Amino acid sequence: MTPLDMDQPQIRPPQGYVARPATMDDVEAATELANAYNIALTGRPTIEAGEIRSDWEGPAMSLPENTIAVFAPDGAMAGLAEVWDSEPHVSYFVYAEVHPAHQGRGIGSLLATWAEARGRQLLARAPEDARIILKQFRMTDDRAAARHLLDQGYVLVRHNLRMSIDFDGPPALPTLPDGLVIRPFVRGKEERAMLLAIREEFRDHWGWVEQPLEEDYRDWVHYLETNPTCDPSLFLVVVDGDEIAGTSVCQTSWPEDPDAGWIHSLGVRRQWRRRGIALALLQQSFVELHRRGKRSAKLGVDAESLTGATRLYEKAGMHMERQFAFYEKELRPGRDLSTRALA
Repeated sequence: MTPLDMDQPQIRPPQGYVARPATMDDVEAATELANAYNIALTGRPTIEAGEIRSDWEGPAMSLPENTIAVFAPDGAMAGLAEVWDSEPHVSYFVYAEVHPAHQGRGIGSLLATWAEARGRQLLARAPEDARIILKQFRMTDDRAAARHLLDQGYVLVRHNLRMSIDFDGPPALPTLPDGLVIRPFVRGKEERAMLLAIREEFRDHWGWVEQPLEEDYRDWVHYLETNPTCDPSLFLVVVDGDEIAGTSVCQTSWPEDPDAGWIHSLGVRRQWRRRGIALALLQQSFVELHRRGKRSAKLGVDAESLTGATRLYEKAGMHMERQFAFYEKELRPGRDLSTRALA
């Protein structure tokens, strides 16, 4: 599939600006743009260059096809959009930002038009009867972005929460049912088993679309090997004999707050739920992050989690720190392949 024609009138940049696909030489500029946007809203940076480099080098991204970067007359990156697609090609995540110094010049509309055009180009890869959507997350504090997305035909469908807990002292030690053990993930031996467990855990997550196992595994290994925030020594598993019952993926590197640890994902497989395992995993995650010198722990969660995760985190002493809005734009109606309710 060939890249979109950048000379189309609807995706031409303002006079003096230049639009082209991003390249690996643009990693630092993309980092500066993302952090400038986040600092304008929250006063804090949001990402480090190594994370963007890892994402862009990954097997899931084709920079020539799935990115557009807009540059100001002085050469600075003024805007960037990425479309992330994976099998079965029914849900396209759009990342789009405009540098605060270049807002109000039509660059946001250019990025939105390009992203939708790219999404429509990808329709050919999807099952013929499937519903197709574009999706974006935005901080609810970003009122201008909300108005822009609604004007572009997006619909607000969900909210996500960032939750946080401060460590006033050593966190409480967890208690597990008899026969179960929490231990570190074994690197070089359990990559596939842990991924299989995570896939099962998240099948009950609203909006989940399952991709082929080998594609998922390829992306998982790339993350383990290249993402600078990834620390497999902070991955935890709950085991029941030879089986993984639950998982926690934590990291100590988080640009928004060097004193905080981030719980990237946490879940329990279906047949082991409602036995206190999730709470024990969460508490052990707190223990490990505190042991690494972190003063707080944070995570993201669906505000209306189908499995009740929000209530669990509140029970563990976490509170909402920030809210994010989840927007969808339907490109084609049809059979919904995503999780919308518990089976």
